[in-house]
Amino acid sequence: MNQPITFHLTKSLDEIRQIKDIQKRHQKESITPELRETTGFVTAEYEISLLEKMHRLLPSIIAKEGDKVVGYALVTDPRIIGCHDLLDDLFDQINKLNFDNHPLKNANYTVVGQLCVDSDYGRRGIAQGLYKKYQESYSGSFDYCITDVDCNNPRSLRTHLKTGFQTIHKIEYGNAEWDIVLWDWKTE
Repeated sequence: MNQPITFHLTKSLDEIRQIKDIQKRHQKESITPELRETTGFVTAEYEISLLEKMHRLLPSIIAKEGDKVVGYALVTDPRIIGCHDLLDDLFDQINKLNFDNHPLKNANYTVVGQLCVDSDYGRRGIAQGLYKKYQESYSGSFDYCITDVDCNNPRSLRTHLKTGFQTIHKIEYGNAEWDIVLWDWKTE
């Protein structure tokens, strides 16, 4: 029988290693095109050392079934600039944008460095639960939650829009087109 899914901030190196394992198994190039369409995929890969650094700055949100991590949302902010090319590009793009006639470079925002739910646990509301815990944990510290979604990953975009994100811009980098999406926590 399945145990209930619970949502937490990361607390241990074992949890970070489990995040890395899920990330590796769900890389765009590692899964079949059929699975990409039904479960989504991730494009960035992070070394354990970077995941640990991100965790020390802002612990990630994880979904667990018992002791098993079954999903995660990586939490970051501009302090991580200089540690990963794709994140650097995303921060650069965000900092060129305005929202509600205010430059985002001057805003207090967090970035979802990546969200992934293990394909064996799809369609159970885990992504929504991760974002609910993300908001509960960080909306007191940040005004906005921002991320990008590969335009070839419509399942992910639907999840983000359902959560409360809105598309604020489209960009191209890393040989792909992306929607930059923002969740305005000030209005909730």
